Amino acid sequence: MDGRGRALDNVFVERLWRAVKYEDVFLHDYQNVPEIRTGLEKYFEFYNRKRPHQGLKYRTPYEVHYASGES
Repeated sequence: MDGRGRALDNVFVERLWRAVKYEDVFLHDYQNVPEIRTGLEKYFEFYNRKRPHQGLKYRTPYEVHYASGES
């Protein structure tokens, strides 16, 4: 592998973790791992089912996935 195209593959993951940091982690003062785990579980539920995404025409990932007929 020569590494071509790798930066583009990484864009989606970078955007996800940027959203996680700025919309959840930086706003909460998590004190221990169980708190972080619970907080992130709640955030990812919100991120996937309730938060509209501009790149998905303001639909949620859940809506897009299940509208395509996949399960």
